Amino acid sequence: MAAADRVFRPRDFEGDGQDVASSKDFSYSGGHHLAAGPASGERHGRYMFDGYILCGTPRTGSTLLCKLLASTKTAGDPHSFYRRQDVPEWAEEWNLPDRDTMSELDFNVAYLNAAIAAGKGGTSIFGLRLMRENLDELSAILDRIFPKLPSDRARFERAFGNVLYIHLSREDKLAQAVSLIKAEQTGLWHIAPDGTEIERVAPPKEPQYDFERIKREVTELETYDAAWNIWFEDQGIIPLRIGYERLSANPAMTLVSICEALGVQPPNAGDVRPGVAKLSDATSLDWMRRYQLDAAV
Repeated sequence: MAAADRVFRPRDFEGDGQDVASSKDFSYSGGHHLAAGPASGERHGRYMFDGYILCGTPRTGSTLLCKLLASTKTAGDPHSFYRRQDVPEWAEEWNLPDRDTMSELDFNVAYLNAAIAAGKGGTSIFGLRLMRENLDELSAILDRIFPKLPSDRARFERAFGNVLYIHLSREDKLAQAVSLIKAEQTGLWHIAPDGTEIERVAPPKEPQYDFERIKREVTELETYDAAWNIWFEDQGIIPLRIGYERLSANPAMTLVSICEALGVQPPNAGDVRPGVAKLSDATSLDWMRRYQLDAAV
């Protein structure tokens, strides 16, 4: 059975599972049951994996990839379910009770089950987008649900089943830092290919070049990317590596390669229509030029 199709009574991990709510329409019904995946290495039907985790840092094309994966209708519907700022919004969307009305364990269990259901999006594969800054917090939450497991990987596989780890990275950290800072300053994070705004979090504002801020961001992004690689090594994980440069240059073939790795039916590459466009512009190039000149002084 896949992760979202089994539940366990708390602290009774050897007991028989029970069916949970449909993965297409999850709502909380009280009590706590623990979603749990099968032991690592098991396979289910024709699928090689129960799910995947997009392991990234900001501005590595994760939103583009999430939309591409969801568009297949076979490879889940990944989102940042464990981004701390978004948890209240997801909990409300899933009709979970206010967390003040239940124990921390009850809330974490209900939230996990709902996240797995939502991340499957009516398919047999669970998807999750996870930034490095949220990794330790998610592991701590799972440790409270599934205590005494020996590693992060063991906790993730207990919760989500057999997982494909996909590492999203961007070789040009300066371009990544500029993209992130511009988004933070302007409030505009994503646009569609036709120029329509997809995600704006603040009123429009002119971006301002800031050498020191870009320098700090480059260092932080390098640190987070290195931290992912250290974590993979510590956990004995060999991730599927996807570079932003490859993804942005050929999103269709990148999507096909991921579907093939997951063991799900890939789309026809000619039918793939990316739903997100690049925001890089003349200002981005100017900032990069100015930064390189200032850094050389």
